[in-house]
Amino acid sequence: MGIINEYHEPPSYNGVERPNTDNVIVPTTWREIGLGFDGRISTASLRYQLYIVNGFNGYDGTGRFKGSNGLRNGRQKGAESYMSSPNLSAKLDYSGISGLKLGLSGYFGKSQSELYDGLDKNDELAQSTADSSVIGIRMVGLDYRYSTYGFQTRGQVIYSKFTNVYEYNSFTGSDMGESMLGYYAEIAYDIFNKNESIKNELTPFFRFEQYNTHQSVVSGMTKNDSYKRTELFLGFAFKMDRGAVFKVDYQWYKNATEKTYNSMINMGVGVWF
Repeated sequence: MGIINEYHEPPSYNGVERPNTDNVIVPTTWREIGLGFDGRISTASLRYQLYIVNGFNGYDGTGRFKGSNGLRNGRQKGAESYMSSPNLSAKLDYSGISGLKLGLSGYFGKSQSELYDGLDKNDELAQSTADSSVIGIRMVGLDYRYSTYGFQTRGQVIYSKFTNVYEYNSFTGSDMGESMLGYYAEIAYDIFNKNESIKNELTPFFRFEQYNTHQSVVSGMTKNDSYKRTELFLGFAFKMDRGAVFKVDYQWYKNATEKTYNSMINMGVGVWF
């Protein structure tokens, strides 16, 4: 899904921290067990990927999903994953215009629940309880990346829609929203681009981002406005090498309940090996 989850090492993105759309809406780094295929259609400048994977762990004795960070606590990360129903993940990338890459991604399925393990399907109460411990998930995303003569811009929008949320919240006591939305746009410029004698990169950048884990909620539930967050970043990245970077940025951030922005300075060193 999106850009950062597939290319998530520090030298591959601007800013000390990943965009929070790729942290809260798409719970990067998000990896699961599965199988699939990918390939290219060269004549159409397309790359495609399609995978069947285990889903998010939605219930293992407690509800894993929350209104504040959505699906993030349900990542299984492969090592001890279990599957009560398969999920589908797909992406299509287009690169037919010089310097431009467009992506369309999707994820569809249900969360997983340990209550289905050894379930007697003739036990209607047990079946109903297990059904209340999962949610249906539909996630779609659009992203772009463009670069030319040192100028760079990228952005994405991710929308998630969930079903069976009322039953899940009632059973687990969670405050999961019915839908989530996140998006950002970023511009940057490599100052050393025109100097062939300098192999390093010095890239100032600016990013605007907004994400809301309570984009919509089920009937009878009140939106938590603190879950709608806006962030701005201004900073630079200095690449000492292709796989090593030093970053500094100034961050302004607030949620919908706040009238003024909070702020802080971030600094970091990242490597890719």
